[in-house]
Amino acid sequence: MLKAEDNRTKVESGRALPIMESFYTIQGEGFHSGRPAYFIRLGGCDVGCHWCDVKESWEAANHPVLQVNELCQKALESSTKFIVITGGEPVMYKLDDLSSKLIDLGFELAIETSGAYPLSGNWHWICLSPKKRKPPKEEYYKKANELKVVIYNHDDFKWAEIHAAKVSENCKLYLQIEWSKRNEMTPALIEYVKNNPKWNISLQTHKYLNIP
Repeated sequence: MLKAEDNRTKVESGRALPIMESFYTIQGEGFHSGRPAYFIRLGGCDVGCHWCDVKESWEAANHPVLQVNELCQKALESSTKFIVITGGEPVMYKLDDLSSKLIDLGFELAIETSGAYPLSGNWHWICLSPKKRKPPKEEYYKKANELKVVIYNHDDFKWAEIHAAKVSENCKLYLQIEWSKRNEMTPALIEYVKNNPKWNISLQTHKYLNIP
């Protein structure tokens, strides 16, 4: 961990980042669901989704600041070469240093983001999950490999279509029920995907299986 007086400068440059947690697990959602993955969850988010299931990540100051080299060393101790960078909102930070060093070490990198800030870093897979309070920057629509839209109510299907119309034709499309609404909204989700087969269903399988 860095000394307090060093934190701000190194975070601003991307040489260190506030980290809520990092751990080896199974990816539970979206295109890579079921795949062993090392997660690096950054602290800090101002998007403010009321249904967020990691609200403890929002305040960056509550989390230790770790140097990129330390993060890379921890990743090497896992059994996978697939890393997911998530948050919080990871693109609040400059991620060039982190991504380049992980790629140099042979890792395959995915990022999960709302796209609310400009993208930095190099990525093998970009999962764009747009949020209404801070819609994505336009650059993400051409770059996204996966569009994953959280469905909280029926109006969110319209919201999903707005973004699906902007991504590339090769982008994988997923709809995912917000966990607290799974019993109420799952029947509507099933019917919607059956009637609109360009979409796929994403389940939070880690929650069903009690995987951290």
